[in-house]
Amino acid sequence: MSKLSSKCVKESIERRTTKPHQLPIYATSSFELDSVEEGMDIFKDPSKGHLYGRFSNPTIDAVAEKIATLEAHGTTLTDEWGIMTSSGLSAITTLLMAELSAGDVILTQGNLYGGTTELIKNRLPQYGIGCILVDLTDVNAVKEALQKNKDIKAIYFETPSNPALDCIDLKKIAEIAKAHKVITVVDNTFCSPVVQRPFLFGIDYIIHSTTKYINGHGNSISGVMIGYGEERRKKVWSTMKLIGTNCNPFDAWLVNNGMKTLALRMKQHCSNALELAQFLNDHKGVATVNYLGLEDHRFHDLAKIQMDGFGGMMCFEVAAGSANGYEAGIQVMNALKIGSLAPTMGDVDTLIMHPASMSHLNVAPEIRAKNGISDSLIRVSVGIEDIEDLKEDFDRALQLVS
Repeated sequence: MSKLSSKCVKESIERRTTKPHQLPIYATSSFELDSVEEGMDIFKDPSKGHLYGRFSNPTIDAVAEKIATLEAHGTTLTDEWGIMTSSGLSAITTLLMAELSAGDVILTQGNLYGGTTELIKNRLPQYGIGCILVDLTDVNAVKEALQKNKDIKAIYFETPSNPALDCIDLKKIAEIAKAHKVITVVDNTFCSPVVQRPFLFGIDYIIHSTTKYINGHGNSISGVMIGYGEERRKKVWSTMKLIGTNCNPFDAWLVNNGMKTLALRMKQHCSNALELAQFLNDHKGVATVNYLGLEDHRFHDLAKIQMDGFGGMMCFEVAAGSANGYEAGIQVMNALKIGSLAPTMGDVDTLIMHPASMSHLNVAPEIRAKNGISDSLIRVSVGIEDIEDLKEDFDRALQLVS
């Protein structure tokens, strides 16, 4: 090139001589090929290289692989894989679209995350995919549903559930599903791979909103689908590619940074949540506490078997005192200083939400009550602050209504 304008346009020559200590961000929409033959090889087998950012990206691939390795820890799996997406909900959508066809039915629970419920009940039926809701904690109900409906092709669930914290027996559900040749998909967002690894119990697919605990810092939106087996990977990857739910390299890079402290953070989340739950359980301003780490919780024994710790999520009901439950819940929420009012969870700082006035505002009170969401219920994503500061903050706020 002899002209200055051409030199301006041409990409600089990469001068890296040694491996970077931190994962680089590959901020490129496409990848340059050395020859036509190389391009042909990659188009035939995408695992041989990168072509286009919607298909794959070195930053995203590295992070997805790391998450898959965490989920497979302790198992005998050698062919696990991860595919990152633009959000947790896009991961759910992509995976279900990859595995299901018109006429298929999903067996699931009634107390899923609201966005997932709307997807499964209101959107997927438009494409011929139905759903049946049962209490998945009732093994006999699961068996009966599978025996009655041969169109069920997938069991989709959360454990613990959001926000009721119901636990579903991973091992039993996996065994029943395999006997009926039905796939299992578990949303493991509430736990992260540090606290719970469903592959250990025979689950087929794992979903995460990596926005939450895996990142932990509230600065990106992304999701991940994790499975094992090359045929499954090809099917899921092809679906992601075609509907365009791919993650972007910057969000993946932020997730990677957050993951470095995941084990340390989860240890503190669990420790703080247990101590705060015990404190609130003895507080005169609290009616009930829902936390898996409390020994009288109905799912405590199951959680001990399939979880390493009891997680950082809890709920409690305010003892209304002179106010009604709805007003009492709002008063406590507005009085808390450390806890931030935010419709998310899994960040390093404590996050609080009043479902009756926020996430479930448009849900009829009787339906909320049926799913364990009272007017005074407060959901807490317990952070890693000093526990004494947290107890003092909640005590002060509760004094206002007790």
